[in-house]
Amino acid sequence: MSDTGSAATVVQRFEDAWNAHDMRAFGALFHTDATFVNRFGTYWRGVEDIVAGHASIHATIYSDSTLANDAPDVDPLSDDAAILHFWSRLSAGPAHPAGPHQVDTLLVAVVTRREGEWRIQTAHNVTLVDPRTGIPHLRDAGTEIAHRDRI
Repeated sequence: MSDTGSAATVVQRFEDAWNAHDMRAFGALFHTDATFVNRFGTYWRGVEDIVAGHASIHATIYSDSTLANDAPDVDPLSDDAAILHFWSRLSAGPAHPAGPHQVDTLLVAVVTRREGEWRIQTAHNVTLVDPRTGIPHLRDAGTEIAHRDRI
């Protein structure tokens, strides 16, 4: 399969758009008919709803937040489609009601290339929590995504 490595650039563009709080750039990451499930289980269909859902938090509780994404694990499906799994660490600032804190999430995204451009078709964001308590926690340093070939 050719050029599926370019699909991974979506992860850096996601981080860049988040950290700039640039909803135009954020929206450009998604196909117009994309879907997104946030870490709280909210489901959005269509880029307008995805952007609107994120714009409201970037204007308020995440206005001073930053995101740091790890390099993704890429599973090519075809020359024009791939599944990306990547860790993301959100650092919330003083604008958040809970004050400064960090949250780790694992994102799964299906990206497709249309008209030469890789964009997100669907994404799902899951908060890392202790399964015994449900309390969010940060992952251990160096934790990698287990690839099916390494399981």
